[in-house]
Amino acid sequence: MSSDGPALGARLRERDLTAAPAALNLLESAAADDLREAAGLLDEVSPAALGGEAPGHVVGVTGPPGAGKSTLLSALIGAWRGRGQSVALLAVDPSSRRSGGSLLGDRARIEFDPADRGVLIRSTAAGERLGGLARATRAAAQALAAAFDVVVIETVGVGQAETEVADVADTVVVVVQPGSGDVLQFLKSGIMEIPDVLVVTKADLGTLAMRTRRDLAASLRSLGSTGTQVLAVSSLPPPSGVDELIGALDAHRASIDLPARRLRARRAGALSDFVAEHGQRGLRALGGRAAADRLLAEQDPRLGGPGLLAALETAAGEERRA
Repeated sequence: MSSDGPALGARLRERDLTAAPAALNLLESAAADDLREAAGLLDEVSPAALGGEAPGHVVGVTGPPGAGKSTLLSALIGAWRGRGQSVALLAVDPSSRRSGGSLLGDRARIEFDPADRGVLIRSTAAGERLGGLARATRAAAQALAAAFDVVVIETVGVGQAETEVADVADTVVVVVQPGSGDVLQFLKSGIMEIPDVLVVTKADLGTLAMRTRRDLAASLRSLGSTGTQVLAVSSLPPPSGVDELIGALDAHRASIDLPARRLRARRAGALSDFVAEHGQRGLRALGGRAAADRLLAEQDPRLGGPGLLAALETAAGEERRA
């Protein structure tokens, strides 16, 4: 039997954290009844229902395997909780489609108190795209931001992850480890244009970490990027640089036009969901991507993802009947 999506959304809107697990179960379900209830849930946490954008800070954390993301997140969760902030972590799992097994064995290293109700950690499937974000992950981030102070989306940096998480998060953190050669790879792949904050882990290594930090800063300057901060952090006890990182995350969020960034994310997500459901044939029925973008721009900016998706589907249906 389907969960009551609107009721769960209303509980999240009232910042009832205990509603989060059931809400995530509903958003991850592919059953037809659950999809309808999930749309009702998302309507309840849309800007129209909230009277503005959800208050939570959505932070994307990505980087190559082995860069130290899990250890860094353990330190960040401890610091956020020490400040009295609730934290939800959506760990995107690019699991094997053949075996169902996880490709990210280091996720279990994230340390937190399982009895702490102010922390929620959930592994979410990446769907068919290794490192990409599934529809449910984007919806979950939007829903949880209504209830939690901080919502983290952790992905492994294997290609699509960086660009897709940048479409969803308010602030994007790319994590690298010292002396890994990632700087050159990032320059080649264009990833250096994505992060709002770059973090060099294992600052306790000293000279090597500082050299990597200088290389990253120089690479950013060569690209003309002056807004991205580069920080070195050590997550080993006692952690160093974690408070500075949280300060940089907060400063970035305060500096952006949050409603505009969130609106772009909702429109991009709705179009992505439409294409996933209806394919290129559906996109052609709208007149192409540019026409779809114009249609989305004409919609009420307070609409959530389901409302925007419905507008696309209605327009495509009308074109087919014409």
